[in-house]
Parts: sequence; C-alpha cells; structure tokens
Amino acid sequence: MDNTTTNTNADRGVLRELADAGNEAALDRLADLADAADDVHELSELLDEGSARAGRLLTRRAVAAGDLRELQRIHEAGHDPAEHELNRLLESPAEGS
Repeated sequence: MDNTTTNTNADRGVLRELADAGNEAALDRLADLADAADDVHELSELLDEGSARAGRLLTRRAVAAGDLRELQRIHEAGHDPAEHELNRLLESPAEGS
C-alpha cells in the first residue's frame, strides 16, 4: 500500500469522525470523495445523513441517466431540488412523439 492510499484512508477516517460530530464541510468532502470514486452507495448513505452535496451529486447523476425512480427516491430522502428535476423530466415532451 502506497502513502497516497494510506493518507486517503486516514483522511477519510478523520473526515468521517468530523462528519459524525456534525461538521458539514467534512460531510461535503466525503460526498466529493464518494463521487470521485463513483460510489453511489456511499453517496446515498451520505444523503440519508443529511448531506445536501450528496443530494446534488446524486441528482446530477440521475438526471444524466434519466432515472425517474432515483430522482423520486432522492426527493423522498429530503433533497427537494430532485423533485424539480423529476417534474422537469416528466413535463418534457417524449422523444419520437
């Protein structure tokens, strides 16, 4: 294991401790790391913990994929902008019609 991996794991551990203590910046940083690692499961967990950044990142991914169910789930988890995106996609004319 190289120093970069060791530092990243240690940093994630510290960020997790800070986030658990209520530090929103640490929670945002964890969301950024999860997004960079393409870890949708971790992003979903962070959203459930109240991370608005995780909600934004998940919403962006769901819109890009056209995933209406995921947008509904994100909205139900408390990220209201996902409802706006869901409604926008639902109101868009269907392709080929």
